[in-house]
Amino acid sequence: MSIMNRKHIEKGNVLVTGAGGQIGSALTPLLRSRFGAANVLATDIRDDISPALREAGPYLKLDVTSQEDIRRTLEKHDIDIVYHMSAILSAKGENHPQLAWTVNMNGTFNILEAAREMGLERIFVPSSIAAFGPETPRDRTPQETVLRPKTMYGVTKVAGELLCDYYVLRYGLDVRGCRYPGIISHETLPGGGTTDYAVEIFYAAVKYGNFTCFLKPDTRLPMMYMPDCLKATRELMEADSGRLEHHSDFNIGGMSFTPEELAAEIRRHVPDFQIEYKPDFRQQIADSWPRSIDDSAAREEWDWKPDFNLATMTEDMLRVLGERHDRGALGY
Repeated sequence: MSIMNRKHIEKGNVLVTGAGGQIGSALTPLLRSRFGAANVLATDIRDDISPALREAGPYLKLDVTSQEDIRRTLEKHDIDIVYHMSAILSAKGENHPQLAWTVNMNGTFNILEAAREMGLERIFVPSSIAAFGPETPRDRTPQETVLRPKTMYGVTKVAGELLCDYYVLRYGLDVRGCRYPGIISHETLPGGGTTDYAVEIFYAAVKYGNFTCFLKPDTRLPMMYMPDCLKATRELMEADSGRLEHHSDFNIGGMSFTPEELAAEIRRHVPDFQIEYKPDFRQQIADSWPRSIDDSAAREEWDWKPDFNLATMTEDMLRVLGERHDRGALGY
């Protein structure tokens, strides 16, 4: 079937790789509510998967670097749609670059090859603002621009975008993806990303009233609240392919702010909150990334529009984490 004739997907069996990660752990319940819990197979290589994720629907331990395991899993569970969320993130990737290449590149290739061979309906492979580099315009970074990242994570994301587009053009595979900015969520603890200060700061504010930031106070980066991340993922996957001129590399924006601006917003709710700054190696990574994103292509091709800004995101994060802290269940 030509990808130009495919519209909304109304049913099917879904596989999520990296289901225990920051985005996967929030995306999996959403997909289970959409397709039915029994029809969404959550997979991950990790052993510390939450009992709720395991018990709410089918779960399987899966190594995405094994093409044989992927193919066997897709066949056994009659999978139609894949959300490939497995990845080694930026900071961890710099500490383990060979592992980042193996997981990020081999995992993506294995998913695409199996999808090609089995004729899967649709595949989601996310990219990231890490695909950009210091030569990229940093303000309102355009959709089509220089991609020369200086991290292994970024290198794998650029290569992944190109590989996905190749499978679209060469084999007619319906692959979609967007360049996630930093994602802020109260569902999981930070997982090794450069933008994770914007997650950890909320936990620290609620539990300790202070935070030590590994970025400089004026480091502006694009961010997105998890509900908007899930909204973007869902809307892109459900978009009419006939409208899509891009496939695997959509810029999407939510908000942009600095650590000092975020700290100031937190103080509106936690007046005594204190922050100090001790930049480390992640500062160099952040300095190579955009300060803001031009996401006009996503807005034009599938009507993307975020719901949250800095103020509404901060209020919601502190409310949820505050309630969790009061129950003794913050987990930080």
